[in-house]
Amino acid sequence: MGSSVLLRDAADEDSNAIRAITLAAYAQYEKAMPETVWAGFSRQLSATLNGDTPAQRIVAEEAGSVVGSVYLYPADANAYAGAAAGMGCPEVRLLAVRPEMRGRGIARALMEECATRARRAGASALGLHTTAVMRDAIRLYERMRYVRVPEFDFTPPVGGVLVTAYRLDLQATVDGSSTGPHGRP
Repeated sequence: MGSSVLLRDAADEDSNAIRAITLAAYAQYEKAMPETVWAGFSRQLSATLNGDTPAQRIVAEEAGSVVGSVYLYPADANAYAGAAAGMGCPEVRLLAVRPEMRGRGIARALMEECATRARRAGASALGLHTTAVMRDAIRLYERMRYVRVPEFDFTPPVGGVLVTAYRLDLQATVDGSSTGPHGRP
């Protein structure tokens, strides 16, 4: 990521940019998901973007413009409105980067910022959920040493698509260097 990208807490005036970036980033999945699944997913996406949330909203800014964002939910929050059991750790949701800005390390920087904040808050792990259609995101998470935790997978009531859980062991990742889930590189 270029040094010109700043990570910061989102301000209220960033809400429209966050919404636009998130909707643009996730639009690619409309054609990849069955229609009923997309309908449920897009309703949930809009509800999260429009609602009050206990999550920290973090943005990536370049030249005064928001180019990416992510939500970081505290461990005790209901990140999926009751659709999934809590993982007992902070959770990342709605990682999004403007499509034309992809490939510059912005998503990774936002994910690293979430890990830093979770670690600073005393968490030993950081979780997230995704779906098989989000292949690029899954590759990023696996490169960052997130591991599957299928006991936290869930299937939303609409669509029947499996939402898969991943977790990063924050005690095994120190100073930007990562080790595997059992302390091995």
